[in-house]
Amino acid sequence: MSARAFQFLCGVLVMAAVNCGGPDLSQYEHLKTPQISQKAPQQMLVTELTGDPNETTGTAFGALYSAYYDLDDAKVDAPWPRSRWPLNLVKENIPMSQWRGTFAVPVAKAVTELPAEYTTGNPPVRLETWDYGTVAELMHVGPYDKLSATSDKLEAYIKAEGYRIVGKHEEEYLKGPGLIFQGNPDEYHTIIRYEVAR
Repeated sequence: MSARAFQFLCGVLVMAAVNCGGPDLSQYEHLKTPQISQKAPQQMLVTELTGDPNETTGTAFGALYSAYYDLDDAKVDAPWPRSRWPLNLVKENIPMSQWRGTFAVPVAKAVTELPAEYTTGNPPVRLETWDYGTVAELMHVGPYDKLSATSDKLEAYIKAEGYRIVGKHEEEYLKGPGLIFQGNPDEYHTIIRYEVAR
């Protein structure tokens, strides 16, 4: 089995484990309406890949979770996977094969460095702090191909509240596909998040 195939398999297995146990979704009920709040910085394991997210996501999260579970003192209470994307990919009709995504998993602050096997791997993984500050968030419930309507709703709310977007489009995946089956896409839960400023 190639390293890429192994990472993809690890990504599928870990995503399944995360999403089968998953978070208590009742904790996120307030995000069914748009919210502006303060969010603390978080240390993340990060990698970047270019290509159709349907093809790159498994490889990215496979590499990230391989590192996450291999590191001592890495565990956090909510290791839900995230991704960031440049704004307007969909609105500008950029082909998905050209999308460059930044994929991440939260990691404990106790992790101060990564072994070379991860930093020089394919794809390489790095440590990075994601600064947040003021954020606007909204829960999307449903399939990923319907995310743009929820994004539009959040963007309208941001504007109406007198804010502007100052960061990339971020998605946090609370519930998604299962290990073997896709599951019910109508029950996927994804937080859409933007850093905002007045």
